[in-house]
Amino acid sequence: MSFAPIPRRPLAPRERPVPAWAWLSLVLLINPLRAENWPQWRGPNLNGSSSETNLPVHWTKTEGVSWVCPLPGKSGATPVVWGDSVFVPSADQEKKLRLLCIERRTGTVRWDKLVAEGDREVGKNNMAACSAVTDGQRVYAIYGTSDFAAFDFTGNEIWHQRLRETFGTFAVQFLYGASPLLFEGKLYLALLQRNPPTYGTAQDGKPERQSWLICLDPATGKILWQQERKSEAPEEAMEAYTTPVPSYTPKGVELIVVGADCVTAHRPDSGQENWRFSGLNLKKNPGGRIVPSPVVAPGFVYACGPKREVLLALRAGGSGAVGDSEVAWRFTQFVPDVCTPLYYEGKLFALDGDRQMLICFDPASGERLWQGKLGVREIFYASPTGADGKIYCLSEDGTAVVLSAGNRFEVLGTIPMGEGPCTSSVVASDGCLFLRTAKNLYCVNGGLK
Repeated sequence: MSFAPIPRRPLAPRERPVPAWAWLSLVLLINPLRAENWPQWRGPNLNGSSSETNLPVHWTKTEGVSWVCPLPGKSGATPVVWGDSVFVPSADQEKKLRLLCIERRTGTVRWDKLVAEGDREVGKNNMAACSAVTDGQRVYAIYGTSDFAAFDFTGNEIWHQRLRETFGTFAVQFLYGASPLLFEGKLYLALLQRNPPTYGTAQDGKPERQSWLICLDPATGKILWQQERKSEAPEEAMEAYTTPVPSYTPKGVELIVVGADCVTAHRPDSGQENWRFSGLNLKKNPGGRIVPSPVVAPGFVYACGPKREVLLALRAGGSGAVGDSEVAWRFTQFVPDVCTPLYYEGKLFALDGDRQMLICFDPASGERLWQGKLGVREIFYASPTGADGKIYCLSEDGTAVVLSAGNRFEVLGTIPMGEGPCTSSVVASDGCLFLRTAKNLYCVNGGLK
């Protein structure tokens, strides 16, 4: 059977479509273009990318810098930005744990709040390693002491949770370092820790520990639910420093958690586990903690195993115990040990920070599109950031490397900032870059060539 097309009558002048340029002008008048915020650790898209443009390739510590704000101490916490406010968790020289609000345009400190006391350092980490998150009304920050607090933008404390009262002192060898996730009006926190708590600092009279996915109400700090996250991992391999990330599937939204030898997917409303893939720690390394957070792309979940063992792509939306049939591809060379991969402009970028190797993958097939050495013989712990067709990496010694995110490997700029150790990722927001060193926060101008 065939259908004849229905004839279309000519439109009267007043009925004729409005030209696209006119609609655009109207939209811009009603809702002018705004710079993109960076509201949590992996940015507005939760994958390390931003839609910001006109970002710099070259600068120095003095040229192309809008301002420099001295910080009270070092931390791996990546700054978060909302409008004219930059929020930075930090420790100070008196072992106090603080949250700073910095004026984005001038670099002046608007307020500096004491959240907890008792900073310690173990390895590369301290008690202020977690990035804050913000929804534009409140900012939320958690510290390795288990103190989790919310402030409004004027610096008033809204609530303060001491999670150790419910879950025990955090039992993580190199101190707790998992940033919260703020998603659809809820706060989510992964607490993957050792049982029994063999560390002296975790001896609080509670002989047992469990690992959890925790959901809190951002308005009150009330724990809405807590879902135990069991595993068969041994010793330090029970621990992880990973942040949950949402995955959109035909079955609905799932929260992806990586650590303790496995990948799990959970319902956001209850924490119920939908599926699990075991096999990230094939060598059964008892020291196999996992640091890189999961990354998602349409149809896929990407996870790194411990100690550079494997980077794998799982097909999203599984059910029950997921096996090798749901593994789309694996990669076992130049796997990140610490740096979370970047998904940007339809490509997956993985940085082996120990070997200074950046690899660009086709996300669906795992084909290596290109790879190259960063040209700096320094360790990289900060995760790569993608914006304006570029990739920004920052070494532990404070050297920024700018690369093209295009179809071939190309280093565009190398900028020695110094002031290490630097483990915080580069932030792109409002046409600027924000770089945190052990001493200062730098705001680098956009528009530089």
